[in-house]
Amino acid sequence: MTKEKTTNSSYLFNVDILIEDESNARALERLLSILNQTGAADFRIQSGIELGRVIESMMTRTKPPQEHAVPHLNLVPPPSKSALARPTTPGPDTGMAVDARIRAYIDQNKLIRLHVNKGLGVKLSIPCRIVKFDEENGNVTVYHVDEKQVYTFSINEIDDFIE
Repeated sequence: MTKEKTTNSSYLFNVDILIEDESNARALERLLSILNQTGAADFRIQSGIELGRVIESMMTRTKPPQEHAVPHLNLVPPPSKSALARPTTPGPDTGMAVDARIRAYIDQNKLIRLHVNKGLGVKLSIPCRIVKFDEENGNVTVYHVDEKQVYTFSINEIDDFIE
């Protein structure tokens, strides 16, 4: 008796999902959590994201505000996973721990710019909103406002936050 070799194929589905929550950002966070747990090979959110609407309306009324850099955080990879779960590196001017700053950005739905070092000379500068912070695994999920895409980075890849 011979065994037949089976291969998996890929299938693409377009789905509308209604999630009720207190804000669009919270609903998006829940949706991302659900999608990340499904084991799907990839996903793209095509519509429904209302992040940045206030900023867009302000930009049409006034000149864009000047960006100001938050001093470099000097994020250093922690020695253990438990240390990663609660980073204690304070921002020089804020006196706030990194995890507290990330949580504040999430709670305020604040538009920031991340400077990310992916290694091998690949550096990114991303205008985004942080939608999720997984302290246990040290991952930050962000919504790229220009590309309208969601990305996840390790906290160790993030060089700087700019408000």
